[in-house]
Amino acid sequence: MKKRFRKIYIEITNICNLSCSFCPGTKRPPTVMGAELFGQIVNQAAEYTDYVYLHLMGEPLLHPQLDRILQICVRQGIRVNLTTNGTLLAGRWGLLLSSDALRKVAFSLHSLEANGIENWQEHLGGILAFTVAARKKGILCELRLWNQDSACRQGENARNDQILKMIGDFLGREVEFSGIGKRHGIRLDEALYLHIEQIFDWPSMQAPQGGKEGFCYGLRDHIGILADGTVVPCCLDSEGSLALGNLQTQPLSEILASARAARIYEGFSNRTAQEELCRRCGYARRFTGREDGLDAAD
Repeated sequence: MKKRFRKIYIEITNICNLSCSFCPGTKRPPTVMGAELFGQIVNQAAEYTDYVYLHLMGEPLLHPQLDRILQICVRQGIRVNLTTNGTLLAGRWGLLLSSDALRKVAFSLHSLEANGIENWQEHLGGILAFTVAARKKGILCELRLWNQDSACRQGENARNDQILKMIGDFLGREVEFSGIGKRHGIRLDEALYLHIEQIFDWPSMQAPQGGKEGFCYGLRDHIGILADGTVVPCCLDSEGSLALGNLQTQPLSEILASARAARIYEGFSNRTAQEELCRRCGYARRFTGREDGLDAAD
């Protein structure tokens, strides 16, 4: 039987080792979700999805109990999709490749330029080498460059041609943006994808109003769970502004049945953003009038 959500984002930590210019970060206290709480959350999440994404804020490879996190997912029969900047990959290489839970690793290559990392070639080389080993284990790999210029904002993308050349050299063939076009993502090789997106403005109460018309996949395709157990409608609520409840005090079924959750869901069904924060979301505006935008390698 098909489950309600295609995926649930679980933020196992909101701490990151980088400070990307495109990322708003968070003013929430630095938090690492304990393995016990994660287990309680996954036990409930398994009723609603077959996939968890270890992503929202923070760098998941920093988590000191990542091995236990992955073991819990194996026991629950949950597949894991992990998003990382890739700079800590060397210390987690063996753990990731040995996990039966891991389905996909997405690498945010745009982080390399957005932090002014001088030895970015070394990091990218390690990422590319990992994709070879991972794909032999049946793990999908996605390379992301979500730094293209948008109508209202310029991305940090001066290194993109160099990055694509290095990827092409590694694969033994040319890789160009012109071959991607409007598809956003392309298959580079077996179980290896490249995904291109425009830079976007994260939702913020300080961002300009975008009007009430809008659509979002939050509460329809996915939900997010922050490191302290707070449930939010989507993966871009970096401050937990749209908190629906907390899994340390309420069951997920009760949280999803709340009046606020229903109002948000029904509003987007009618292409209306009910919440003030949603009206100030640059990412959601790309969905107005179309039904795409899902992850390339899903």
